[in-house]
Amino acid sequence: MLKSTDAVGCVAAGATLSQQYAAEILPSFFIIGPPRTGTTWLHKVLREHVVLPNSIKETRFFDRNFHQGIPWYRAHYEKFTPGRLAGEVAPTYFASFLARERIAHTVPWAKVICIFRNPVERVLSLYRLKRAYGRIPWSFEQAIVRDPELLESSEYASNLRAWRNAFGASHVMACVYDDLQKNPQSYIHALADFIEIPRFTLTPADAAYVESSDALTHPRSYYRTRGATLMADWLKKRRLGKLVSIIKNSRVRRYLLAGGPPFGDLPLEFLQDLCEVFRHEVEQLESLLNRDLSAWKSLAETSRADSASA
Repeated sequence: MLKSTDAVGCVAAGATLSQQYAAEILPSFFIIGPPRTGTTWLHKVLREHVVLPNSIKETRFFDRNFHQGIPWYRAHYEKFTPGRLAGEVAPTYFASFLARERIAHTVPWAKVICIFRNPVERVLSLYRLKRAYGRIPWSFEQAIVRDPELLESSEYASNLRAWRNAFGASHVMACVYDDLQKNPQSYIHALADFIEIPRFTLTPADAAYVESSDALTHPRSYYRTRGATLMADWLKKRRLGKLVSIIKNSRVRRYLLAGGPPFGDLPLEFLQDLCEVFRHEVEQLESLLNRDLSAWKSLAETSRADSASA
């Protein structure tokens, strides 16, 4: 049997790992988001039923840290238990050409889960997260122009086609975030069936799913928060994610994160313009999923849908 160091050489040389060996050392499924589609909740409810990275949610291996090698990646997993699937919840992979190509080359039989959310809601939530953590200094209007990830991760249909082409349609599951909000238990049953793990019942707390971006604010000090975020990234690359988690769950968090003014409402005209920007991708996604997503196409439709579900 190959050693993990040999595996790095195989991948670097362009050889594909054998399926049997790769199944022993690498994840067999990836939940790729895009960001702000309930992936943190999924990580929380799945971690008792599958093997996930042991100290951090996202390793960023296939998009940012591939040069670290497979032993570095595998070290994030304490153990691969026989009969228990391993996976990764990695929302930054969705819009990454490099991540898609590397996963397809390394574990081409992997199963992939994409999750789609009203693109205006999602991109606003992603902006708030990045702003709260000091990753960007701009207003939302400025960020739409300056931060490519906001729009690239909203190219739903284009990226879904690319993942299906890379892995085969039967190995790519397309979920809709609205279904998670309406019925978390049914949603998790469908996902469990797809990755082939036994169904399980959500706890009452997990079943009462709530999206958390409303609690975010602007940072009290952009530079202090940005410095803390960059330090956290540095520690994670050195597999010190547990230390990051300890700090994040301590009182220090209040000093480093948030504490600034709340996020204000945006002009309706600007949000309606965003609906038009995303309209083509939404219509293409409707065709791919054979599903009516008209509530995502205008602010008026979104408001009516929200009222109906209230």
